[in-house]
Amino acid sequence: MARQEAIMKLAALQLRCSPSVDDNIARADQLIRHAAKQGAEFISLPEMFTAMVRAADISNYAQTLDGPLMQWAASLAKELGIALQPGTFPERNGEQLFNTAALFNAEGKLLGAYRKIHLFDVELDDVRSCESDTYTPGEKTFVTANVIPQQPEVTVGLTICYDVRFPEVFRLETLQGATVICLPSAFTASTGKDHWELLVRARAVENQVVMIAPNQWGQSPDGVARHGHSLIVDAWGRILSAAPATEDTVIVANVELEEIQNVRRRLPSLDNRRPTSYN
Repeated sequence: MARQEAIMKLAALQLRCSPSVDDNIARADQLIRHAAKQGAEFISLPEMFTAMVRAADISNYAQTLDGPLMQWAASLAKELGIALQPGTFPERNGEQLFNTAALFNAEGKLLGAYRKIHLFDVELDDVRSCESDTYTPGEKTFVTANVIPQQPEVTVGLTICYDVRFPEVFRLETLQGATVICLPSAFTASTGKDHWELLVRARAVENQVVMIAPNQWGQSPDGVARHGHSLIVDAWGRILSAAPATEDTVIVANVELEEIQNVRRRLPSLDNRRPTSYN
């Protein structure tokens, strides 16, 4: 019993978005159930796993925070008795659209929702993206929540894809108590080959948190190739589990909760911060 309380099993789903929302949800549902059967207590999905479509079509896929997609997620979390981070979805709030990540506990209760702050506005050789043409950036509302009451050491923070290039978000959530940070992503193949693993591991190391980074793979309906290689990384920066580049799959990892605090005691970089010197 003591060992069960000291270890948490995490899972990350890797998916390729198809043009069919029903198909995407069906495949996600199957993988979530598979992960739960393996003992996963907390499961995270990729960014926009149901609707990685062209910008002009996004509004057709938008839902409210209490719409069918989030109802499915809440119901499944409660049925399986798992904490669930159902990737992100295009959230309609009045006249605005947000790229939103939600977090549910094992009772199906919504613990919080984070609206993506940093929108992917870039123009590279083979990728042009201007998310701000479609989405409104979220306000400064960072989400951290304890997902399993029996394990108070597990406080989950929410981030989304492009946020990984902005370390301030991860530090702020760490200072709010995060020990695990989710990064649901649809990271591009063109940048992923050089930056994905590097950035995910860097955020883990500098904040001494577990990173769970589910990613999309393959060419999505918007025509952009995605990197795959979903990751679970421990607080020392070691890769606990990694997905291949090209398949729907689920990766799982056992996280020793005491090891997060051991890392912070052995190398007390968070305690050694000097905030008054940074102004």
